[in-house]
Amino acid sequence: MTTTSDSSKAPTSKPAGNSKIGKVVNLLKRKEGATLDQLVKATGWQKHTVRASLTGLKKKGHAIERSAFERSSRYAISDAASQ
Repeated sequence: MTTTSDSSKAPTSKPAGNSKIGKVVNLLKRKEGATLDQLVKATGWQKHTVRASLTGLKKKGHAIERSAFERSSRYAISDAASQ
């Protein structure tokens, strides 16, 4: 199962790479994306905060894809949205 958000909007801003949201974006841009647990570990946030940040990125125009991966979800920013 893959769900993609509306990618008709271009991302409105690029987060700083050394900020926590910048770390999230960098992990999501990897070819393999990132699991929720990887995002929690990288930021120190709780799971609900990571999910909220993904929603915020979607609202800013990033196309976040969610796919099933070994009994959990893997998230990634699609190539079209990151340009």
